[in-house]
Amino acid sequence: MSPLDILKYVDHTLLKAFASWDEIQVLCDEAILYKTASVCIPPNYIKRIYDTYKDKLNICTVIGFPLGYSTKEAKVAECVQALKDGANEIDMVINITDVKNKDYKKVENEIRLIKETVGQHILKVIVETCYLTEEEKIEMCNAVTNAGADYIKTSTGFGTGGATMDDIILFKKHIGNNVKIKASGGIKTISDMEAFISAGCSRLGTSSAIKLINNA
Repeated sequence: MSPLDILKYVDHTLLKAFASWDEIQVLCDEAILYKTASVCIPPNYIKRIYDTYKDKLNICTVIGFPLGYSTKEAKVAECVQALKDGANEIDMVINITDVKNKDYKKVENEIRLIKETVGQHILKVIVETCYLTEEEKIEMCNAVTNAGADYIKTSTGFGTGGATMDDIILFKKHIGNNVKIKASGGIKTISDMEAFISAGCSRLGTSSAIKLINNA
């Protein structure tokens, strides 16, 4: 797989709390130059990015990020504003406390509500695998599938661990046919990216892909 082919899978990401506009512009310029799948950026930058770049970029943002325990009403409000500002894709964080309380139906219903809000736009569901047992990961595969989301995503990149091959294999076994996989967090080498794509990931969330490929 060529470097440019790899970058077509990448959500070029900058989500640190202190990201400056200058850094965001570099990210966006790189995404346009290298034709990444999207830029994944903080919600407060969506409108400024859209006003600056218009349709040159596919804008992805996050809601309920990074901890996931805001109310469903707050997540819906975030989602509505993000779409209004110009986002095309939403990466939401599930309420992990509900998972730990085994209230899986509540998680499913929240995902369904957000997907209804997103409509035809893409919804990726971050389940933060580093905090989940295998049983809980399987339940989240079921919840994401039943709720009609477009992607299951491994991680925020802000937890205690990121994407692992074992989790991708587990997801492949338990998600529905219409659900895709995004690996995110801890992807630090070109071989990592190639391996996750080969394993069936349709998207990769990373801030380092372009730097890695340029260095290579």
